Amino acid sequence: MSLGFSVDDLLPRARGGGQLKMGLVSLGEGEWLQSDPDIEARKSAFAAHPDSIQLSPEAKAPGQELAAMLGISGALPQAAAAHHEDMCLLTRRPDEDIYRMVGAAVAYPTDWHPKDKLGLPLAAMHAPIQGYAEQLASGVDHFMAKLKPGKIFGRCNWFVAPTPELRWIAGSSPEIAFGDVTAGNAGETLFVRSERQTLRRLPETGAIVFTIGVYVVPLGSLSRANVELLANAMEGLLQGEGDRRGAPHYADALIGYAAR
Repeated sequence: MSLGFSVDDLLPRARGGGQLKMGLVSLGEGEWLQSDPDIEARKSAFAAHPDSIQLSPEAKAPGQELAAMLGISGALPQAAAAHHEDMCLLTRRPDEDIYRMVGAAVAYPTDWHPKDKLGLPLAAMHAPIQGYAEQLASGVDHFMAKLKPGKIFGRCNWFVAPTPELRWIAGSSPEIAFGDVTAGNAGETLFVRSERQTLRRLPETGAIVFTIGVYVVPLGSLSRANVELLANAMEGLLQGEGDRRGAPHYADALIGYAAR
């Protein structure tokens, strides 16, 4: 099974609490990026939030290589503006074994600011994720070091959000954001957000491109199987990283909605 380009397609492949895993799937060239992006929405998002683009000097050469690979004149900002996916560049300094984020063009963030992550190694970038350092950091570092040009790998995740917006920066506490959600209205007031993430190495500069394709739909639009999948995941989520995701403030409503 490959990775689709919708929340309904991605949810069965995504982790829902419990042990952290990369959960990688090998992708073909034609499965790398969405084929029909809304270019005007991308351009508008970047124009409205100029700080969505963060570049260090180390991003210049790989950004130009990425744009050329995609048949675009320019560098990282132009590549990301021409596709649905947000794009980040990761490189390894000659005297280090770790990868750092050296460039980011992120129109649709999931509650993070690129300026806060620029220059950070992977472990520091993922510090807010409970269990990352203990369960996943060494495996991710090993994978990045061994990734060969020409290979593309993908994975996906999901979040429950209080907004349908593709750009999600939490403006209030989860208690307030989910304060009006009930089992009766959860289908319209809860939104399921999936990130379709891919990794590939650029052959000339050796930088790694990390893409993030964001998809958001109301809970009520999902298949019954996927609603039940989310409800069943709530217990594991509450026992792990649920606090960071605000799960205590919507879990009962989601479970109740699924039961209805």
